Amino acid sequence: MYTETYPQLVTLVILVPAIGAFINLFWGARLSERWISAIATVASSLAFLVAVLLYAYLVNNNYQGVVVNPPLLDGWIRIGTSVEIPWQMRVDTLSVTMMLVVSGVGSLIHMYAAGYMHGDPMYHRFFAYLNMFLAFMLILVTGNNFLMMFVGWEGVGLCSFLLIGFWFDKAKGVGWRNSNAARKAMVVNRIGDFGMMMAVFMIFWTFGTLDYYRPGEIANTEFGTHGAEAAHVEGEVAAEGEDTEAAAVTEHEETAPAAASEGEAHGETAVVYTNNDHIPTEQLGVFGKTMRWVEEGGHEVDFGPFSLPFETVLVLITLFLLLGATGKSAQIPLFIWLPDAMAGPTPVSAFIHAATMVTAGVYMMVRSNVWYYEADFTSLVVAIIGASTAIVAGFIAIGQWDIKRVLAYSTVSQLGFMVAAVGVGAYSAAIFHLLTHAFFKALLFLGSGSVIHGVEHGHHLAHAGHGHGEHDHHDAHADAHDHHEEEFDPQDMRNMGGLWRNMPITYLTYVVGTLALAGIFPFAGFWSKDEILADSLVAGVQEGNLRGYIAFGLLILAAAFTAFYMWRQVELVFHGKPRTEAARRAPESTAVMTIPLVVLMIGSIFAGFLNTPAGVLGLDNIFGAHRFSDWLSATVVHAHAGEFQWLLALSALGIAIVAIFLARRFYAKDSPLVGEEQRDPLAVGGFGAAWSLANARLYWDETYYRLFEGPFNALSKFLADTLDWRFWHDYFHNTVIRDGFNAIGELLSKPVDLGIIDGVVNGVGRLTRWLSGAVRGVQTGYVRTYAITLLLGVVIVIVVLLLPLLQTNG
Repeated sequence: MYTETYPQLVTLVILVPAIGAFINLFWGARLSERWISAIATVASSLAFLVAVLLYAYLVNNNYQGVVVNPPLLDGWIRIGTSVEIPWQMRVDTLSVTMMLVVSGVGSLIHMYAAGYMHGDPMYHRFFAYLNMFLAFMLILVTGNNFLMMFVGWEGVGLCSFLLIGFWFDKAKGVGWRNSNAARKAMVVNRIGDFGMMMAVFMIFWTFGTLDYYRPGEIANTEFGTHGAEAAHVEGEVAAEGEDTEAAAVTEHEETAPAAASEGEAHGETAVVYTNNDHIPTEQLGVFGKTMRWVEEGGHEVDFGPFSLPFETVLVLITLFLLLGATGKSAQIPLFIWLPDAMAGPTPVSAFIHAATMVTAGVYMMVRSNVWYYEADFTSLVVAIIGASTAIVAGFIAIGQWDIKRVLAYSTVSQLGFMVAAVGVGAYSAAIFHLLTHAFFKALLFLGSGSVIHGVEHGHHLAHAGHGHGEHDHHDAHADAHDHHEEEFDPQDMRNMGGLWRNMPITYLTYVVGTLALAGIFPFAGFWSKDEILADSLVAGVQEGNLRGYIAFGLLILAAAFTAFYMWRQVELVFHGKPRTEAARRAPESTAVMTIPLVVLMIGSIFAGFLNTPAGVLGLDNIFGAHRFSDWLSATVVHAHAGEFQWLLALSALGIAIVAIFLARRFYAKDSPLVGEEQRDPLAVGGFGAAWSLANARLYWDETYYRLFEGPFNALSKFLADTLDWRFWHDYFHNTVIRDGFNAIGELLSKPVDLGIIDGVVNGVGRLTRWLSGAVRGVQTGYVRTYAITLLLGVVIVIVVLLLPLLQTNG
């Protein structure tokens, strides 16, 4: 079958977006906007097509994963015979899920950006960065070892820096703020990356490899019917997934003993293994070794001067990985970079928040579920951090005025739900929420971009003499020379209101995204958020885990915050009367921007049915029960399908509805803002102190400035100004080196050179002159004098010659 060769296509999922980025980066300046956007969008769409084909392969291969050796790349890192880290790609249910999400949502964002970025002078550079972002994220999720993951991990960090600071050249200090936001993201993520690097070092030292699984391993030996299926099948079937060039090796292959290989060679039956017992421990990947060592017990890891129990090492590795996840997936204490990432164009915000980068930490922890399952202490820490992040970010979102900043804190909060799910062992629920969140958060960010575009365009129409043309569709940030930008903020919800009349498509899609995020039945967020809450409750009540109680208590309150701040946003942006002329004149966005909104709206409605629980209103008879959890469980060893809790689901739904009605009570007015200062209704009521704290973002940035940034800047200033310039340059260079050199030079030039060296030379000259003057008197000029002198000389010579003879005779 053709599907047997599909895994070899996985290389294209990275290569095609990389080629798109390369073309636009080097030749995009010579191409039209239509060609630039077409190249980038086709590249991302082809990556999505490849992901669909890989999905078809897994369905036809009983969901069993495959390791692919890319053609023309024989190995990657080799150091002698002891270190070999291959560039291998893994096609399994988890990686393909991420590929589908990243490339699918990414393609819609590319399409949307084609209209959104119209008119930007660096249009080609933007799409080159966007394709590069996609390529690095796909490296991250397709790699079969932690070093490949780290390559993608650092790549998305680089691309986020380039895209968050994309408008670094704007005037009036805006560009400086944008570049600061990019630097903030880079610096904060480097702290998390330290954790990732330490984890990678410890993993390699502990296991001797960085591979997740080696070719021939079965990731989850309990999946499906492995334990019950026949031990022998026809050779053709046993080698399912094998290709003629051995580029792809399924989990059943390559580790069979020689007898089985002989049987295959003669066309006889071949063994299909239902576990990994036939594979020596040293030939297993890191997760296979973990399961075997845990089963055996008593394993020690030697660190030279000391050794540690394997269980302790697992705790250290998972804590370091958690540090990496807090940076990339924006968790306490490293979440502060993500709200500032709104400095980038809105498609960038959607791409970062919905499909790439911030989901990397969740993916990494779910990929490492074998470790987190065995590390109870780390799981407790993960649950506390995730749940705390969810409620803190949800509370802060209530007090924000910037439409994108509300969504940014919402993303931080929802990531907290996913991380907390990992902490309570709900690994499939974490990825399920990642999937549904990708749809409605991309929808909301792109919808906010449509709103910003409309309000900005309305502002230009209100000031027609200073605005852009009728067809200029780029973001308010895109024009560095806008005459009104410093006076009008198109992202401030206080400048909006009543937009549903002029922007009906944006309004409809935004409301659907809001209901999905709020967890309203039957939208996608209801199913995924409810599964996390149910698993948390089960972990606490039935399993007696403290982390379950903590996660459930904080997450249920965070869910209420979510419904409240999202409906607050709907009321301030779309309902009531327009509060500015810009809102009154705001037009609907063009089709190239609204079509992706409609597609994402459909996903926000139906994506939740991918994992319909059993016995809920007969929906499992239509969509199947727990299909997504079953799909993931082929790869995620400890994945499980959560049971639907009717009472919990109805309670959570009731809390969300009450929160929405509370938001309507405060904001459902023609003029919901109070006074000429346009203060929030909560700010002037009994909740004023709490709202002020939310508006001030709980002073996280100020606290970090006082504790870290301020002292760091003061230390940097001291090192730069006092130590380097004043001491090292002014004192040491000038006083010690320059003045010392001049003093030594003065000493050598005058006392030594002039006094001693010149004195000796001049003294010799004077002595010679005196001697010559004295001897000169001998020269009389008379011949008789010379004759007598010659005679005396001859006599003296004869005496000298005869003197030895005279002494001998004597």
